[in-house]
Amino acid sequence: MTVAEIMTELEVKGSDNIKKIFLKHGVKEPFFGVKIEYLKALEKKIKKDHALALQLYATGNADAMYLAGLISDDDKMTRKDLQTWAQQAISTNISTYTLPWVAAGSSLGFELALQWIEAKEEHIAVAGWATLSGMAALKEDVELDLVVYKKLLHRAGAEIHSARNSEKQAMNSFIIAVGTYIVALNEEAKAVADSIGTVRADMNGTACKVPLASDYIQKAIDKGIVGRKKKKLKC
Repeated sequence: MTVAEIMTELEVKGSDNIKKIFLKHGVKEPFFGVKIEYLKALEKKIKKDHALALQLYATGNADAMYLAGLISDDDKMTRKDLQTWAQQAISTNISTYTLPWVAAGSSLGFELALQWIEAKEEHIAVAGWATLSGMAALKEDVELDLVVYKKLLHRAGAEIHSARNSEKQAMNSFIIAVGTYIVALNEEAKAVADSIGTVRADMNGTACKVPLASDYIQKAIDKGIVGRKKKKLKC
C-alpha cells in the first residue's frame, strides 16, 4: 500500500466521536479519529514496512503516526530518525506510546531516553521516561543499567510533584514499571511509591486518574508477577 492509499483509508475510517475522545486525551490535530483496532488490522495487512513507516510518520497525522510505529522496523531506526520522531511527537498517544515503543526496541533507546528526559519540551521528556519504562518491561534485568535505573527511580520520586503535567504521569508510570519489572529494585520502588502517595494531574475533564503507584506495585507482588517481562510493547 502507498501512503496516499492508507491516508484515504484512514480518512474513511475516521469518526468524529472517536476524535472528540482522543482530543480530550491529548491527541493533536491533524488526525481523523481512527480506532486502534482498525490500525491493528492495517498492521496485520501491511506487516513490517520501515520505509512506509517513515513516510507515514512524516505526514504529521496522529493516526498515521501511530500506524507508523506499529509497522516500523525498530532496528533500522537511526539516531536522526528517532530524534526527528521525538520532535514531532506532540500528541500524547505518540509521545507516550508510539515513540517509546519504537525507541525501546532499538539499540539507541536507552542513550536517547536519558537525553530526552532532560528536554525543555514536555512531550520529549515524557517520551524519555516512557522509553525507560518500556525497556524495563521488555528487557531482561541483566541488559539494563540498574545503577542508572536506581538513580532515576529516586529522582522521579523527588521531582514528581513539581514536574510538568504529563511529565508527572510519565514519572509515575516509570516508578510502577521499575517496581513491577525489575526484581532487584522492587522494594525500593515500592518505598518510593509509598512516599509519593497520590499524584495529581490535570486530566482535561476526563474520568481518568493518575494510578496510585504503590497499589499497582503491590498488586504485582501479590500476584507473584514481579520481574515477568513483556514479549512486546506495541499494541
